[in-house]
Amino acid sequence: MDFEYDATTQELRAKLLAFMDECVYPAEPIFEEQAAESGWSPPPILEDLKAEARRRGLWNLFLPGEYGAGLTNLQYAPLAEIMGRSPAIAPAATNCAAPDTGNMELLAHFGSEWQRKAYLEPLLNGEIRSAFAMTEPDVASSDATNITTSIRREGDEYVINGRKWFISGAMNPGCKLFIVMGKTDPDAPPHRQQSMVLVPRDTPGLTVKRGMSVFGYENRDHGGHAEVIFENVRVPADHLLGEEGGGFAMAQARLGPGRIHHCMRLIGMAERALEAMCRRALSRTAFGKTLAEQGVVQDWIAEARVRIEQIRLLVLKTAWLMDTVGNRGAHTEIQAIKIVVPSTVEWILDKAIQVHGAGGLSQDFPLAPMWTAARSLRFADGPDEVHKRSLARRELKRYLTETP
Repeated sequence: MDFEYDATTQELRAKLLAFMDECVYPAEPIFEEQAAESGWSPPPILEDLKAEARRRGLWNLFLPGEYGAGLTNLQYAPLAEIMGRSPAIAPAATNCAAPDTGNMELLAHFGSEWQRKAYLEPLLNGEIRSAFAMTEPDVASSDATNITTSIRREGDEYVINGRKWFISGAMNPGCKLFIVMGKTDPDAPPHRQQSMVLVPRDTPGLTVKRGMSVFGYENRDHGGHAEVIFENVRVPADHLLGEEGGGFAMAQARLGPGRIHHCMRLIGMAERALEAMCRRALSRTAFGKTLAEQGVVQDWIAEARVRIEQIRLLVLKTAWLMDTVGNRGAHTEIQAIKIVVPSTVEWILDKAIQVHGAGGLSQDFPLAPMWTAARSLRFADGPDEVHKRSLARRELKRYLTETP
């Protein structure tokens, strides 16, 4: 396997690293100040950063094919890692932020011509934001077949009733589109009951009820995670995305790339945490020695470096497989990175926080919100236990035909 970045990746890495140094890192304190004052709206500085990223050719890098930069997963992986070093700013500034990335992929692959014109184009241009409404509070949403939201056909319309929560970005007033997953046929086979419909934010009966905090954070910079109520929400029948009964399959198609994007960015968080841990350890003295001379801290630093290298290699292998044999062929690896990367990065961030002492818990360093993000991603796109269950069953299946 050739581990050298190709010419396209090297060029984009150089541009992105310069953008981070010259624009993103200097903007972080301003961004935080504005986020505290702007409510659920994005901090104003983000628009300046978006314009600059677009001017530098750092726009829609995540999306292959005609709509995006045309990069492979393997080319995009190191770029997403760099963006992950400033997770609140860099992905949004380059129009590579979830949940818009997954929603754009859905619209690109399954949207009709008018749907792409009405919603994909403004999303590609960074003019609007969007949300993906799947998770529900009243059922175990780790099993997507449990979804209870009703999408009922009545003549030339679909009528939607249900309650969703932790719908990322929905508190942002710029979120103009909800892709809603619900049941169109409760009597169909379990994986053919669900469908997706496009619901504009201003549709009567759609209520963004409240923002959901995550470990006390409201994620205002990303437009929060909302509870959303659908009460007799009516949309024209042409707002169906794809086909009736195709919702579960489309959700899986969406979540595969989403999982690898999350893991790529998490590695960037881990690298920044390790850098912060090393600098802090060298600058602080306790019991007559710098923290860097303490054996336990050296152990954490060594372990962190080894673990980062391990997860990066697995993510790059997964990206390569997705490019060469497709998402289905890379299913095992996609689940493997979703299991190991968030928990590994959570561990690294925990040790970085420990080295920083009480400061690591505070707003003066980026470690606490990063830890929150890593811990949250052990739920997002499916909890650890679901992926472990599926991965174990796939491994066991290889041996079921053997004679005892």
